Amino acid sequence: MAFWDKLKNGLKKTRDGLVGKMDTMLAAFGKVDEDLFEELEGVLISADFGLETTEFLMNALRRRVKEGRLTDPADVRGALQEEIAAILRQGEQGLDFDRVPVLISVIGVNGVGKTTSIGKMASLYTSAGHSVLLAAGDTFRAAAIDQLGVWADRCGVEMIRQHEGADPAAVLFDACKAAKARGVEVLICDTAGRLHNKKNLMDELAKMNRVAEREMEGVRRETFLVLDATTGQNAVNQARAFSEVANITGIILTKLDGSSKGGIVVSICKELGIPVRLIGVGEGISDMQPFSPDEFAKALF
Repeated sequence: MAFWDKLKNGLKKTRDGLVGKMDTMLAAFGKVDEDLFEELEGVLISADFGLETTEFLMNALRRRVKEGRLTDPADVRGALQEEIAAILRQGEQGLDFDRVPVLISVIGVNGVGKTTSIGKMASLYTSAGHSVLLAAGDTFRAAAIDQLGVWADRCGVEMIRQHEGADPAAVLFDACKAAKARGVEVLICDTAGRLHNKKNLMDELAKMNRVAEREMEGVRRETFLVLDATTGQNAVNQARAFSEVANITGIILTKLDGSSKGGIVVSICKELGIPVRLIGVGEGISDMQPFSPDEFAKALF
């Protein structure tokens, strides 16, 4: 099954909650008015679009009414899809390989699928013909190093590792040296999945940044935050907390298949101004792809 067909199937729960309710509601209205908007507001909030994003979308639809571009309730659905796609288009999607080498630091709390996402990214990029090296920077858990090693073997890429409890910056130092020596295009570095002490995480990331700047001067830097789509608004809260300690350049959204909270994608892009770069819709190694705003909006509706 093609990836976007999987996404369409995966978003069925969200679509039933959003479009199913919306179509029933719109059929009951003879005109576009405030009563309709009040009902629609409730539908969007229940689909995890969040208050701020829902208000933004409602105001965008009200502007269309004022301008005479929205008069029929039957047209509200299409107008909403256009507004959602416009929000999602802001920022870069996927990864621009015209500018390599690139160092991608991957952050996120334990349990969101961080290590698995790194493995799938490695598979995605190597399948596209790019050279990839992994750095096992989550030295906090021995299991994380071993798990990443399994993915490295599966993808046929090399991994730089040290022992459990080693300094993550030392792992990155070795990885930067190896990446330069081998002419690697993409270096992906795992990090410890914890946020209970923001200062420790901030210090750790700052130290790793200094190592990268010293050992790979001028290298393009990306920081991807992995979020679990099934957690809904909690994912927005996580993104907000991590953005206080790191310059996040993109979101990797996992477990979109079967989630009833697909509206969270729109909420993250609008409220935090961080683009979704990659999305995952299954357990398979190829079930992660660069995010396409228009395809997502289409699948959502």
